[in-house]
Amino acid sequence: MSNELSVDNLVTGYGKQEIVHDISVSARPGQITCIFGPNGSGKSTVVKAIAGLLPAWSGRITLGNTELTGLPVHAMVRNGIVMMPQGGGVFPRFTVMENLRMGGYALDNKQVVEDRIEALIADYPNLQRRRNTAAGSLSGGEQMMVAIARALVTDPEFVMLDEPSAGLSPALVHETMERVVSLKERGVGVIMVEQNIREALPVADSVYIFAGGKRKFAGTQKDIRDDNHLMSIYMGGD
Repeated sequence: MSNELSVDNLVTGYGKQEIVHDISVSARPGQITCIFGPNGSGKSTVVKAIAGLLPAWSGRITLGNTELTGLPVHAMVRNGIVMMPQGGGVFPRFTVMENLRMGGYALDNKQVVEDRIEALIADYPNLQRRRNTAAGSLSGGEQMMVAIARALVTDPEFVMLDEPSAGLSPALVHETMERVVSLKERGVGVIMVEQNIREALPVADSVYIFAGGKRKFAGTQKDIRDDNHLMSIYMGGD
């Protein structure tokens, strides 16, 4: 896994309303790239465009030398980019195994899907024991395990997480960040949109801060001098 994911001069939005104004972002495999910013700053809009859920009005999305601009979701998945929706998005009435199989919907070889699922749940003993249990009856932490394992079924190069800590207790937020780090340790690139800066910043290899649909900061956590500097950028300053 050595391909860099690049978003260059992206412009997009909803209907006729432009939300993202000429934003560029890059992410590396085996690193955690965090995107912060207030509500309405364009964070989720960018990752939805990368995932193929929104069209790029202008700009380019590439993975290494592969052009991804304009591809639909299933094609993005086949090219190694998977998005985990806010809160994990498990199917509550489906069993753990059925949820995991949904992660492999874009792959033609179903035996490969089954083999990967067996390998993944071996890493999560709780899921192994509860493979035939409805996902909706699992704890919040277990549901997050299902969502992360499902994202790994396609053996992606990048997993994108849209506010994975939303609605979780402080203990589960910490556990979720540990799961994110475990993705990095697998060599998977992570792009994480988060509101919980205090928990997410320490695990970030690179940091972007958006405000008003524009990129206001790109760097590392070490480039952020202190909390006042961070909040100044966060609220739209320079």
